[in-house]
Amino acid sequence: MTAQQSFAEVSATVATDAGMLVLWDARRFEAVVDDDTWEDELLEEDIVRHIQEGALVPLNVGGDGAFGVVVRSGTAAAPAGLTEREAAHRLVASQPYLFVSHGRVLTSGIEDVAGDAPAGVLELPVAVGRHAVAVHLIDWQAEAGSRDEMGRPVSGALPDFVVLINPAPPGQGTFRTAPTTFEAPNG
Repeated sequence: MTAQQSFAEVSATVATDAGMLVLWDARRFEAVVDDDTWEDELLEEDIVRHIQEGALVPLNVGGDGAFGVVVRSGTAAAPAGLTEREAAHRLVASQPYLFVSHGRVLTSGIEDVAGDAPAGVLELPVAVGRHAVAVHLIDWQAEAGSRDEMGRPVSGALPDFVVLINPAPPGQGTFRTAPTTFEAPNG
């Protein structure tokens, strides 16, 4: 790895039946141990509070499904960025969200947020501290050869989401807090 590419990265297909994928800090949700405690922490008004506190970042396009997700973490000296292929097929990027890390970040459907994360949750070590998270929506289907004869992504196809986690610049105090990740197009 060169200094330009010294980042950590994980990727997988992540599914939700509750309409939202999320990137989250497990330590902040240790009290979530069953359906009742989940409801105490993750109803709509609670989601906004957790976003504001930097405990949760939505990957929210308003629907259920299975999505290809890449989560990439950089440093101040070598920030994580998009690859040339990802940049060429990016549809939209979010404004940065705050994420306060206690050492790792998890990505799952919102229904899987819990103190003991279930198997299959995407996990990445992230330096302790304040981070700026940008979510990029990728038009993977626009790349030639990205789909098989059934319309499914082929091996090596771009993901739906690329999530970039980088240390928050000193003094940055304004972050996106909306549960919907991207601004609605003007129309």
